[in-house]
Amino acid sequence: MSHPDLLVGTSTHDDAAVYRLSKDIAVVMTVDFFPPIVDDPYVFGEIAAANSLSDVYAMGAEPIAALNIVGFPADLDISILTQILKGGANKALEAGIVIAGGHTVADEEPKYGLSVTGLVRPGAQVSNATSQPGDWLVLTKPIGTGIITTAGKQGVAPQSVMDEAISIMASLNKDASEVMVEVGVNACSDITGFGLIGHLNEMVEGSGTSAEIQLSSIPVIDGTKDLLSNSIVPGGTLRNLESVENAVSWGEGISNDDKLLLCDAQTSGGLLISVPEPKLEPLLKKLSDKKVGATSVVGKIVKPNGKSMINVRV
Repeated sequence: MSHPDLLVGTSTHDDAAVYRLSKDIAVVMTVDFFPPIVDDPYVFGEIAAANSLSDVYAMGAEPIAALNIVGFPADLDISILTQILKGGANKALEAGIVIAGGHTVADEEPKYGLSVTGLVRPGAQVSNATSQPGDWLVLTKPIGTGIITTAGKQGVAPQSVMDEAISIMASLNKDASEVMVEVGVNACSDITGFGLIGHLNEMVEGSGTSAEIQLSSIPVIDGTKDLLSNSIVPGGTLRNLESVENAVSWGEGISNDDKLLLCDAQTSGGLLISVPEPKLEPLLKKLSDKKVGATSVVGKIVKPNGKSMINVRV
């Protein structure tokens, strides 16, 4: 659907919609929810809320309010739902937003997330479809959460590995978003269900560019590769790899496990930022000053090569 005030819709696969209210204000809207990926209901609430907020942060916008979205079995102890909502409320408090209400339906499996509203100046939103050749690609969180949480469900994830993944998923992208807005970048996407390669593919497709990725530069949560070597792979990760095979040129020495890792379906992953070269060092310094995760330069945006949209090298 097109409308003169709909500045960002579905055509670019962006993380949220942006609708202009006036020459100075545009509203940013997004929604996300999913079943539990960890056993602790409070932690699940935190992770789900952080994940929902990321879509607004990826647009370079300021979230202001949210609504709870809940599916909950009628025969399950209501105290579990209370803890989920407390987790979400705690993360909303950290983000500085208000949860103004929500909606609950009976469901066979618990589900939770937020519909988030944010604000941005029209034209100042950061799209995922505006990367430029010569931009460097910066990733603000390590990958591997899909593999780790799948291992957790199977009871084979070491507790230290699970704890690290939980800490990463519950971490807001607030500081990283504020830094990229301050520095000025060309494009951004948060890394979630489509994995690093899937979201990068949306970026270059929407921008009419290509990308080169360095496998050795990509931060990975400790313990992920050991789990992957034991054939622990989420179904979503397998589907992600299948969906991008025609868009990626895998370099010599890239194993199937490497491919699966780069396509691993993430929850509440980091921001993938496309930044012009003159602004790379200021961005990295400010991210470091803010102590933003395992920030790494993972690749570069290049001109379309007429073949693969993404080239991955060891």
